[in-house]
Amino acid sequence: MSEQIKPTDPDDEARSSLAGRVLVVTGLSGAGRSTALKALEDMNCEAVDNLPIRLMPSLIQQGSAAGRGLAIGVDVRTRDFAADVFAQQIEELRSQVSCRIDLVFLDCANEVIARRYTETRRVHPMASDRPLSDGIAAERRLLSPLLDGADVVIDTSLTNIHEFGRLLRDRLVGVPVGEANVLVTSFSYRHGVPRDADLVIDVRFLRNPHYDRDLRAKTGRDPDVGAFITEDPDFEEFFSCLTNLLALLLPRFNEEGKSYLTIAIGCTGGQHRSVYVAEELRNWLAERATQVDVRHRELSFDTEKSGDER
Repeated sequence: MSEQIKPTDPDDEARSSLAGRVLVVTGLSGAGRSTALKALEDMNCEAVDNLPIRLMPSLIQQGSAAGRGLAIGVDVRTRDFAADVFAQQIEELRSQVSCRIDLVFLDCANEVIARRYTETRRVHPMASDRPLSDGIAAERRLLSPLLDGADVVIDTSLTNIHEFGRLLRDRLVGVPVGEANVLVTSFSYRHGVPRDADLVIDVRFLRNPHYDRDLRAKTGRDPDVGAFITEDPDFEEFFSCLTNLLALLLPRFNEEGKSYLTIAIGCTGGQHRSVYVAEELRNWLAERATQVDVRHRELSFDTEKSGDER
């Protein structure tokens, strides 16, 4: 009787990968920091929220319990918090401790944060004496040094709790230091450029399957849609130029220690051209990167497509 191979459990892989690592989780209020810490607890991390900044170096130097990771939540409410000083402290700690420290920044569109606070009737920490929109804008300016220095940026604008947990796990798991974890995401310009994108590629110049009645309801994952797009006379040269660029950039990103790279491919509706190019790029990258994931933002959230795609 042949031995059955048990499939790898993503949660077990997360627990193993995060063991001994320190994750500093910060970002905009309302972007999901508390949700992230709960998800990391499920991945066997010890989670600490709003610890005074002056106590954080000692905690990080002590590390977490054997076999576990350490997740620390920090935001504008944290005592002694100053974003530029804190960013410098993280850099100094990295040279003082042997464990890996990742700064995780949770971003979110201003209008989504405003809606979340309005629905929950909570008071934004920087809007107790000013309009909510002004408080959100002020916090974004204040946190800009942390966003600029973050190892991982996750945009939670269009994620539900389950999608956010999977996205967080995928971005943090199984990436050796010095090798890039690449996420290729397709998107619709109609709904905005992903805020966590490092590289943005616009493919709206390619032939649009939307105008073919037989293809309109399909997606870039369907072979006949892919065939239609590759018949564009400029597709082959475009894709060759794109992969040549990435062949140059990936080793340099690795040399700089960039562990996470998000490549966003956009078209009008996020259904045909961007999906096909993202899938093709994922296949090309799979032979050149440690871990490659693909995400189709509009397909993932069943975004309602209008009948007028231009």
